[in-house]
Amino acid sequence: MKTSVKNLSDTRVELTIKLGKEELAAAEQVALTKLAKNIKVPGFRAGKVPASVAAKHVESGSLAQQSLEDAVSRAVAEAFIAEDIQALERPAVDIKKFVPSSEVEFTAEADILPKIKLGDYKKLGVKQESAKVSTAEVTDIIDRMLEGSAEKVAVERAAKDGDEVVIDFVGKKDDVAFDGGAAQDHSLKLGSNSFIPGFEEGIVGKKAGDKFDLKLKFPKDYHADELAGADVVFETTLKAVKESKQPKLDDDFAKKVGQGVETVAELKADIKKELQAQKDRESAEKHKDNLVAALVDTSKVPAPQVLVDDQARSIEQDMRQNLMYQGITLEQYIKTQKFKDEADWQKKEVAPAAEKRVKAGLVLAELSKELKAEASADELAEHINLYRQQYANNPDALKQFEQPEVQRDIANRLLTEKTVDKLVELNK
Repeated sequence: MKTSVKNLSDTRVELTIKLGKEELAAAEQVALTKLAKNIKVPGFRAGKVPASVAAKHVESGSLAQQSLEDAVSRAVAEAFIAEDIQALERPAVDIKKFVPSSEVEFTAEADILPKIKLGDYKKLGVKQESAKVSTAEVTDIIDRMLEGSAEKVAVERAAKDGDEVVIDFVGKKDDVAFDGGAAQDHSLKLGSNSFIPGFEEGIVGKKAGDKFDLKLKFPKDYHADELAGADVVFETTLKAVKESKQPKLDDDFAKKVGQGVETVAELKADIKKELQAQKDRESAEKHKDNLVAALVDTSKVPAPQVLVDDQARSIEQDMRQNLMYQGITLEQYIKTQKFKDEADWQKKEVAPAAEKRVKAGLVLAELSKELKAEASADELAEHINLYRQQYANNPDALKQFEQPEVQRDIANRLLTEKTVDKLVELNK
């Protein structure tokens, strides 16, 4: 076998492979063995016909085709291994010349794992941002606690901002009720901006028992096309107005809502501590992302198109699922984000995100080899057990953790985590 290599780009290669009589003879024997299984010859049981006998009964064209397929398949695998090239997809084969039992010449083209040249991963110059908790943030949490503990008391006065009202309503467009525009005994806090502009404002000043129409216009960028910019009427009945009476912020309240605290001062200190811990975690995760991004920027890391396409499909699938949970279609999202169409969204948002993921993955894989990062069997077992605890009430999910491919995926994630942690340590 003779092989020559042509680099089409940093991520794609073309191998030209030539095979002679010796390789084709070996492939012919393999082909005869395969074809013999489907040949019926008097005196032999089905599937037990010797290759030497089968050769006399096999149609020459079928034998040549099978021999070619076997020869090419084996040669492609051996050639990529011999050249130390890792193909990321099944190579596309193009037969240039074939003389049965004599010679064959073909090309095999594929995207490959590129060579990565790491930047100076010890001097990335990325600092972790400090995060401090403000008094206003603590006060906001306290206010929400007071609101959550507030007693809702029905009042006879007119509704005002901050009140909770109970309403029945039916939304109509051109005197026809539209989907999702009606509810009964719906609780709404005025001033929450939960409804379209003008709805909550229209209830302010009304009293329990009032019936009225709210003539409004949906925003032009509303996610439902049939309602975007439409003039509508909400036939509304105000059934109750409730005033929120918050408890007094004192030590008794602190004891009630806090864990192990005795005073308001201790409650505020506890809240500040929790907020600080949360901000520190968020800052640390952002710092890791920034370090990886900086390493990608300072490294030479080509992104194979086959990997980018695979990531793009994954991103699109996740996006569709996340939007579905929010009750939004992809088409609605594309419209609200001002993309022309799905192709424009894929080009401007999905493709760049996919390329970014691929480059980060490749550079971290190269760094893990550079740092000789390893995940022990005990560490892997510990991580798998953590996943099992998370899905303890899901028998189907638990079964997946027995699968080798799932365990390999967890091992890869663990190795990536250890590599990023080492990157953080090296850049302190």
